[in-house]
Amino acid sequence: MTESNANPTAFIHPSAIVDEGAIIGEGTKIWHFTHVMSTAKLGNHCNLGQNVFVGSNVTIGSGVKIQNNVSIYSGVEIEDDCFLGPSMVFTNVTNPRSHVERKDEYKLTKVRKGCSIGANATILCGVTLGEYSFVGAGTVVTKDVSDYAVVAGNPAKHIGWMSTFGEKLHFDENGEAICESSGDKYRLEHNQVSKLK
Repeated sequence: MTESNANPTAFIHPSAIVDEGAIIGEGTKIWHFTHVMSTAKLGNHCNLGQNVFVGSNVTIGSGVKIQNNVSIYSGVEIEDDCFLGPSMVFTNVTNPRSHVERKDEYKLTKVRKGCSIGANATILCGVTLGEYSFVGAGTVVTKDVSDYAVVAGNPAKHIGWMSTFGEKLHFDENGEAICESSGDKYRLEHNQVSKLK
């Protein structure tokens, strides 16, 4: 491990490499064989599993859980409270060739607050995964995913809606649904879901 701007309450396993200049938030845990690049920024109380890679200029919010074998490349932004399942994949170039340098062509990929991405899913670059959306295991995402949407398959297809708590939402004829676990109310209007205050 090299010197980083790690909060003293952070845990960094001796086998991890955190490059000088990386910012590591309070209470964040970085486990075996993980590599965080020097210009990366991790928020508070994140958990990075074994063999995770965090690339240059990547920003990760607070409360993010990243499972084993996930690489987060330059061009990916992750907001608070997201879950990245084991071995899921991000890309950052649409037309890679090993002999062509395309570092100035990285596409921005946004993972919005509370999003969950299942194991072995693939997220093509340039898309936005909406707040509290849910990407099923093995899904290949090629376009934006709406807030609270559940998608699955290859390519990803919209198959339902999910609450902040993680329960399926069943909308009535008035376009309203209640999360069975939390009691929170949601509205479906113009194929968009919003949480009612």
